[in-house]
Amino acid sequence: MNLRPTDSSALLVDGKLVPGSGGTFDILNPATEEVLGQAAEGTSVDMDAAIAAARRAFDTTDWSRNHTFRAHCLRQLCDALESHIEELREITIAEVGAPRMLTSGPQLEGPIDDLRYWAQLIESYAWQQDLGNASPMGVPTHRQLHKEAVGVVGAITPWNFPHQINFAKLGPALAAGNTLVLKPAPDTPWCAALVGKVIAEETDIPAGVVNIITSTDHSLGTQLCADPRVDLISFTGSTATGRTVMSTASETLKKVFLELGGKSAFIVLDDADIKSASSVAAFSVCVHAGQGCALSTRLLVPRSRYDEALAAATRTMAGIRAGDPSVAGTICGPLSSARQRGRVESYLTLARGDGGTIVTGGGRPDDQPRGYFIEPTLIAGLENSSRVAQEEIFGPVLVIIPFDDDDDAVRIANDSPYGLSGSVWGTDPDRVNRVVAGVRTGTLSVNGGVWYSADAPFGGYKQSGIGREMGLAGFEEYLETKLVASPA
Repeated sequence: MNLRPTDSSALLVDGKLVPGSGGTFDILNPATEEVLGQAAEGTSVDMDAAIAAARRAFDTTDWSRNHTFRAHCLRQLCDALESHIEELREITIAEVGAPRMLTSGPQLEGPIDDLRYWAQLIESYAWQQDLGNASPMGVPTHRQLHKEAVGVVGAITPWNFPHQINFAKLGPALAAGNTLVLKPAPDTPWCAALVGKVIAEETDIPAGVVNIITSTDHSLGTQLCADPRVDLISFTGSTATGRTVMSTASETLKKVFLELGGKSAFIVLDDADIKSASSVAAFSVCVHAGQGCALSTRLLVPRSRYDEALAAATRTMAGIRAGDPSVAGTICGPLSSARQRGRVESYLTLARGDGGTIVTGGGRPDDQPRGYFIEPTLIAGLENSSRVAQEEIFGPVLVIIPFDDDDDAVRIANDSPYGLSGSVWGTDPDRVNRVVAGVRTGTLSVNGGVWYSADAPFGGYKQSGIGREMGLAGFEEYLETKLVASPA
C-alpha cells in the first residue's frame, strides 16, 4: 500500500474505512496557502457510530484481557507505520508545516517508535498485585489488587505535534486494554486518517478498537465528552477548551486527562554562561515557529547582566529566518493557519500598545509573500504582569524579563496561571537545586537536559492540566483499580 493524500478522505469506524457523512473539507498547506486535498467530514452520525463500535469492541471481545495480543498489535502497527515513513514524512511537512528536521524526532519518527515502549510495558506491568493477608474487622482476608482498562477512551488532539500527541494517547490507551475514538484537529486530519488506513489494512487490531473521526465540526468533541458510553476523555489543547471539556465530561462523571497551556520560564542565573543560555532560549522558541505548549517563552535574566543577555538573544533570533519547512535546515516554519497568524499578530500589537519594545522581528517576513509566516520576535520592556508575558501566544515570540536575585526569579516564574515546563541554567548545583525546588511546574530542564521521553511522565501544575501523559504514570491514567478480597 502506498500512502497518498488522496487516499485519506475516509473515517475509520468499526474496522472499516468509510466516507464522511458530511462529504469532505479542504486542507491548506500552511507554507503556501494552497489546497493540499480533502479529508472526510465526519458528522454527529459518524461520531455516534464510532462510539458505538468502541463500546461494542470493549464489551464483547477479549481485547482488554488479552495482553499478549495487544502487545503484538502495537508492534505490528509500529512496523507498518515505519514501512511508510517517507510518505508520512512528506505529508507531515505539507500538512503540519513541520520543519523537515523535526520529522526525524518528535514530529514523526520518535512517536512511532514509542509504540514499542507501550508494547513492552504490557508485558512487564504488574496487572495483579498480592497485598497479602489481614484481618479487617476481625475477618481473616486475602487481598489482591487488579488493574483493568477504563473502557472507551475519547481522545481529542491538537494540530501542532499531531503524531506525537495522537500516539501519546493511542499507545497507552490501547496498551492498557481500552478501545478508543480519536478526534484529531481539523487543521491536521491526514496525519490521523492515514494511521487509520494502516490500522485497517495492515494490522490485526480488531474492528471497533480504534475509530478515527476527522471533522471541522467542533461540536463532535462535545458529543464525545458528553456521551455516557465513553468512560474517559483524554484532551490536549488550550486551557480555555480544557475547562469546557472538563465541565461537559462532569455530567457523566468521566475520568479526564487534560494537557493544557503553558507560559514557561527560562531562568538564567548570574553564574551561568549568559550568552550561551540566552541564545539557547532564543533558538528554542523559534523551533516549529514556537508552536509548542512546553516551550519556554519567558526569558528571565539577572538585572545586572540584562544587556548582555538581550544582545545574545537578539543575535540568535535575528539570525533565524522563517522559511520553507520542506527545506533541510529550516528551523522556523509557518504558523498553522491564517487564524493562528492573526492571533500572534494581535499579541505583537498588544505588546507595542503596552509599552514593549520589539527588539527584532515583529512582522511577516518580506521574503515570504505566501504562507502563514511570522518573523522570530524578541520583546523587551514589559512587566511579567502584562498579558503578553502571562498568556500563551503559540508563536516564535520571546519576552525577556529581568530579575534581582534567585528568589525573585522563582517568584516571577511562578507568577503565572500555568505550570507546564521550564528551564534553569547555572553552575552552582546547590543554587540550581534550590531554584528547581521552588518552581511550580511539571517538567524542568537543567542546563539543557531533555525531559521528553516515552518512559518519562509529562504534564503540568495549576492551569496547565490534570494528570500525566507518557511513562508509567501516563499508562495508569488509562487504568482502573479493583480490589478483590477473599477468605484467608
